[in-house]
Amino acid sequence: MDEQKVVTEKTPYNHQSSDVESISRSDKDGLPAYAEGNQGKLVRQLKNRHVAMISIGGVIGTGLFLGTANSLRDGGPVGLLLGYITMGSICYAVMVSLGEMVSFLPIPGGHIKLAERFVDPSLSFAMGWNYWYNWTVVLPAELSAAAVLVAFWDRELTVNPAVWVAVTMVVVIIINFLGAGAYGEAEFIFSSIKVITIVGLIILGIVLDLGGGPTHDRLGFRYWKNPGPFVQFNGIPGAKGRFLGWWAVMTQAAFSFIGTEIVAIAAAEAKNPRRNLPRAIKRVYIRILLFYIGGTAVISVLVPSNENGLKLGDGTAASSPFVIAITNSGIKVLPHIINACLLSSAWSAASSDLYTSSRAIYGLAAAGNAPKIFLKTTKKGLPWVAVTFCALFSCLGFMSVSQSAGTVFQYFANMTSVAGLITWFGISITYLRFYAGLKAQGIDRKKLPFYSKTQPYAAWYVLVSTFLICLTSGWRVFLKGNWDTATFITTYLPLMLFPVWYAGSYVWRRTPPVKAKDMDFVSNLAEIEADEVPETPPRNKAEAFWKWLM
Repeated sequence: MDEQKVVTEKTPYNHQSSDVESISRSDKDGLPAYAEGNQGKLVRQLKNRHVAMISIGGVIGTGLFLGTANSLRDGGPVGLLLGYITMGSICYAVMVSLGEMVSFLPIPGGHIKLAERFVDPSLSFAMGWNYWYNWTVVLPAELSAAAVLVAFWDRELTVNPAVWVAVTMVVVIIINFLGAGAYGEAEFIFSSIKVITIVGLIILGIVLDLGGGPTHDRLGFRYWKNPGPFVQFNGIPGAKGRFLGWWAVMTQAAFSFIGTEIVAIAAAEAKNPRRNLPRAIKRVYIRILLFYIGGTAVISVLVPSNENGLKLGDGTAASSPFVIAITNSGIKVLPHIINACLLSSAWSAASSDLYTSSRAIYGLAAAGNAPKIFLKTTKKGLPWVAVTFCALFSCLGFMSVSQSAGTVFQYFANMTSVAGLITWFGISITYLRFYAGLKAQGIDRKKLPFYSKTQPYAAWYVLVSTFLICLTSGWRVFLKGNWDTATFITTYLPLMLFPVWYAGSYVWRRTPPVKAKDMDFVSNLAEIEADEVPETPPRNKAEAFWKWLM
């Protein structure tokens, strides 16, 4: 009773006696952040600057550096810019939806566990295994990408690519076995490199466009006029061809933004999550505008959409529109520097993939959807069983070395693209039920650690747009003469599996969806609040600026 009284005085959300009692009882839902015994618990080791850089690192990747080549070629400069603006708005809507939930309840499993709490266990099951598959298969893909990037310097392949796969794999595994704190520090360094790189490229791009390069050729908006603002996709005339070009950018841009939700998985290991997570979420739109929209705007004026280099597609810096523009301007050394930055980006992505997949299966175990052995942690909070299990899948990266095995592996990797959008779709469903629960129980959203005035419209926007993009993600195979059975299957299999996973779990469990009036907004609040510690005030203006920045 004393414990219940303390909790009642600390939080305004426990207005139902049944909810208050749920705090003092043993956690029957399997939330392991506060479990006892050999299951252990996760430890909050990620600092504010770690969380800030993880949220940035999820936004900047090879999709911006390399993927924009295909987008510019397919959509033209205006099609490229419009596609990334649209996807940026969807990404922001995802983050404000996720931000309200995870800043209020930063529990292990993130959106996977929240889906069980506010929708039903079957959605949690489907989302969890879809999410785990997504990041487990992307991990070896990033390892093989690192080997391809090294080939930029080793054109003759004097060293077997398997060596570079192994080197990257060892680095990534060591970082993750050192714990969440080491992962946060590594991601802080890697993300800093990426931020400096993209900011430098944007500034350089503006200089080159204004004629500040060695050739002093002022480009202006030359390429918006010739070959034109849009590309007629596949030579299809009229508005239809231009629309398909823009939609081709949309589907590619969607996959460039996937990963921003990693901050939800990291929330369970973040220090002072109720203060730090809202800060990170509030600045997401700045990062999207500066890095992605700013980056694509610069690209659109630097390189023509019919540039032959855009078709190279070898996965190295040579394919990057930034490098093409730099090379055309007569600058020699920078392509090598950019390739080195891309290599660090691949290491960063691989490290995040292992971290996310291991915490995803930890969250699955927490929800009762995976063996409880994955809940085991060391005294320092490392879920070593989950990390070990997920690290084993990194060996799939060696498949890319063999041409035949690489083809099979690519089929698996292709499926991860749609899987990421399905995650966003599930997040929007979870938020809409969360919103309905708050409304039904009379809880004021303005009292949450973070809330957005755009809700619930932002969540509905995500729900409709992600479903539409998933449904049309393989549209190219339906064009005349483009049918490819393997591409069709690998594109739409995750979309078909998701309802099968949900239905199978529902039939097995027979657990009805959680009613809005019965949703639990109280359990674990006391423990979360107990983890909050006072922040040290800045001692000078430099520290105050750093605190604001991060």
